[in-house]
Amino acid sequence: MDINYKIAKTYIFSNKKLTAVAVLGVVLGMSIYIFMNCMMVGFNKSSNTSIFKSTSHIRVYKEDQISKSLIEKDGNSKNLIINPKVVPSNNTIINPNMISQIISKIEKVTVVTPQVNTNVFYNNGKSQISGLATGIKPDEANLMYNIKSFMVEGDFDVLKSNPNGILIGSGIAEKMNLAVSDNLNLNSSKGVNRTFKVVGIFKTNNSNTDKTKSYINFSAAQQLLKEGNSFVTDINVNITDPENAEVIADKITRITGYKAEGWKQSNETLMAANKMRKIIITFVSLTILLVAGFGIYNILNMTVSQKINDIAILKAMGFKGKDVIRIFVTQALSIGLMGVFGGILMATLLITILKNVYIGGDIGYFPIDYELEKYIQGIVIGLIITFLAGYFPAKKAANVDPVSILRK
Repeated sequence: MDINYKIAKTYIFSNKKLTAVAVLGVVLGMSIYIFMNCMMVGFNKSSNTSIFKSTSHIRVYKEDQISKSLIEKDGNSKNLIINPKVVPSNNTIINPNMISQIISKIEKVTVVTPQVNTNVFYNNGKSQISGLATGIKPDEANLMYNIKSFMVEGDFDVLKSNPNGILIGSGIAEKMNLAVSDNLNLNSSKGVNRTFKVVGIFKTNNSNTDKTKSYINFSAAQQLLKEGNSFVTDINVNITDPENAEVIADKITRITGYKAEGWKQSNETLMAANKMRKIIITFVSLTILLVAGFGIYNILNMTVSQKINDIAILKAMGFKGKDVIRIFVTQALSIGLMGVFGGILMATLLITILKNVYIGGDIGYFPIDYELEKYIQGIVIGLIITFLAGYFPAKKAANVDPVSILRK
């Protein structure tokens, strides 16, 4: 074994209490970093899962133009006439089948399905509440949202065979005292009144969705709006990786000419909350790791002060500055490796315990899992911090003048 490593080993075990304190600091810092970041990923996954139960990765629609210049701006000229009441004659997508085919050919697109949204009033006796009825093609919609996974009553497949069937949110069912096989009357914004039969009740993690949303057949929604079978308000798109939604949405807009909006853009408030949570958790976990690093720095600094005579003798014997640096950096990294290993074990234990804690409600078990990426991040950051914590005291020790020390 190299003499430098032997000396580093001697320093590590000569003061076991200080070494144990340093290792414990790294263990706590490492475990908390991994644990909190895995928890953050779990929360984000749970939140996204809730969103995707009623929202596609990309929504394609015709954008309303509320204000429009009647004389276009040209060079240095100014707009002379502006009509703030210029609006589209309707919000339908022209030739939706062709648009859907074009979108489906784009790389990374997995599911494309048209949709008709209409604002309605749900009526049951004297009870009336407002909401949104969404016309879907059942098989395609289930492929996109996995509606069957959050059905709590009834059978989703009945909707395919029943043109007057309707799936309602659990909030609507509770407010209007409805059960499967009951009748529910809908009034559309176009004044169409139609009675549907409740064939199923769903429950998502979003209370607003459960209290307002329902699913009906595609053709039924068109009839509520007095439109023909080519009328489509939205084309919904799912892709392989939701994180790339904004990029694919821009591509769809360029190809089709219609507005394509990614799920992050339509959920900006939630994304801002997730970003804020990420910043807080990252800041807190990194701070704890840095505190552990300062612990190692203080202990090695103390070791340098205590072993100043030993260092002087080593240098007088022919040890170079880089040998002294290697001794103390080896000591720091040894402490770091022990702390990292202990931190991984502790973090894994904490995650395992919480994974099996049942929260209840729509969330189920605590949303946390073993995230390999966060483990690797923790290991790398932990070792970098312990290296730096050892390098600066080592640099100080390397600059010791053996003659001046031995004279004292």
